[in-house]
Amino acid sequence: MPEFQSVRGFHDLLGEDLRKFRHVSQHLREKLKLYNFEEVVLPVVEYLEVFQRSIGEVTDIVQKEMFAFKDQKGRWLALRPEGTAGAVRAYVQNRLYALKPHVKLFYEGPMFRHERPQAGRYRQFHQIGAEVFGSIDPLVDAEIIQLVYEFLSELGVPSVIEINSIGCRVCRPAYRVALKEYLEGVSEHLCQVCLDRKDRNPLRVLDCKVPTCKEAVRGAPKMVDFLCQDCTEHYAKLKEYLQLLSVPYRENPYLVRGLDYYTKTVFEAVSPELDMTLVAGGRYDYLVEELGGPPTPAVGFAAGLERLSLLVKELPREEPLYMVLPFGDVMDYALAVVKSLRSEGKRVELSYKRAGLKKQLELANRLGVSYVVLVGEEEKAGGFYLLKDMETGQQVRVEFNPAL
Repeated sequence: MPEFQSVRGFHDLLGEDLRKFRHVSQHLREKLKLYNFEEVVLPVVEYLEVFQRSIGEVTDIVQKEMFAFKDQKGRWLALRPEGTAGAVRAYVQNRLYALKPHVKLFYEGPMFRHERPQAGRYRQFHQIGAEVFGSIDPLVDAEIIQLVYEFLSELGVPSVIEINSIGCRVCRPAYRVALKEYLEGVSEHLCQVCLDRKDRNPLRVLDCKVPTCKEAVRGAPKMVDFLCQDCTEHYAKLKEYLQLLSVPYRENPYLVRGLDYYTKTVFEAVSPELDMTLVAGGRYDYLVEELGGPPTPAVGFAAGLERLSLLVKELPREEPLYMVLPFGDVMDYALAVVKSLRSEGKRVELSYKRAGLKKQLELANRLGVSYVVLVGEEEKAGGFYLLKDMETGQQVRVEFNPAL
């Protein structure tokens, strides 16, 4: 065992795992650009209060999972546990609300949570998130969900889209009262964490994965039965738009999100294979104002890249790899061949091994080379090189003039 290993919950990405990771990231980035999202690069560290004010002080993330520390001046900072709070802070700080009627941003990068590592979940993990600021229209919610559905379908990742409405400041208080009354009646079946949650943040009990808790809340009141007229109409229009967009969905009346800032629409794309959430999001119409900006409706989502990478079955075929094998005093000519091939967009490896043809071909096989380019003194003098297909063994002569 090596003397030094990575910290528990922090891992290296390399090889095929990295290729799958990049494939997912690139595909989602391309999809976001088609929907006219603009990238923003957010800092990894924020003032702790940004997350306390946005995520909520009684959430598990703020209470137990954040990597928080003091700087040299005694101010509390935190490694970001999610991206929305930082995106909202950037939107307010840079006065983006003064530039356009609505703003569409996306970001990518590492997030940090001190939770128990498991398959697809690490203490440092990566997300791509997207936010739309400035529109209350449920059509925006529907387009966000359509984007997620198309992305996963094109990626070849099976998923189920679940939706719900969790109301707003007008209708949620009455629901909280009804839910707390119900939870009091089934408290003997709740886990210790949910016994604490039922008084401070009762909606989070609905999100518990403990089997006894899941069974206990099956008969809990549904938020959709408490929605005010505005939230009822918003939810109805969302479903109408999803049907028009041919996006299949399943209503889950007990779907909530673990962050306090959500209002109205919430949704998840769930993997039947992993029984795990792949993409999640929803509307948060009060958060911009909470962080010092003008009243601004907003909606967004975040996708976990590690989890999605686990479900990628096949990668696009890589571009073939060429390897130039120089023999004799021909390095100037070999380098010219390498430069020419790369200028054509080909992946090229230059052999660093000085050995005979047999050893060089063995090296090429070990590196997974598709074509070898043989360059010797005869080839240099004649203005050509030999191109050998490593799979078929076929070899052809290719004319080459470095001056051209």
